[in-house]
Amino acid sequence: MIEVQIAHGQGSALLEAIARVAVEQLGEDPKREPGELIMGLPLNMDGTEGPRAKIVRSFGDRLALRTGREIHMQDERLTSADADWQMAGTGMTHKQKKEKRDSLAAAAILSDFLESRGVRPEETTDGDRPSPGWG
Repeated sequence: MIEVQIAHGQGSALLEAIARVAVEQLGEDPKREPGELIMGLPLNMDGTEGPRAKIVRSFGDRLALRTGREIHMQDERLTSADADWQMAGTGMTHKQKKEKRDSLAAAAILSDFLESRGVRPEETTDGDRPSPGWG
């Protein structure tokens, strides 16, 4: 997990932190070591883009230039609410739910992205889905 204040240095610290992780996970050379990045796009409930979506797109453009990687934007509407619904009735404390919410929402964003491209996860041998974001 990357924990950097978004506003610090107009996003430069976050940009560098993500770039470091991209190199660690994908390699330094995007031409020899392929890999793409997916970002959640905060759309309005009616599907339009507001000011926050424009900021995220701008950051995505900066990240693409910095890493040399293709950046995909994926609608993130209701992913946090979905995470909350998944955790309802689990017995977790409010603090535990808060700590896990972003991870579950990120998993849902990735799942939605893959499903939009026709990629479906394989089921495990016991029939369970590999992660809570798969629908």
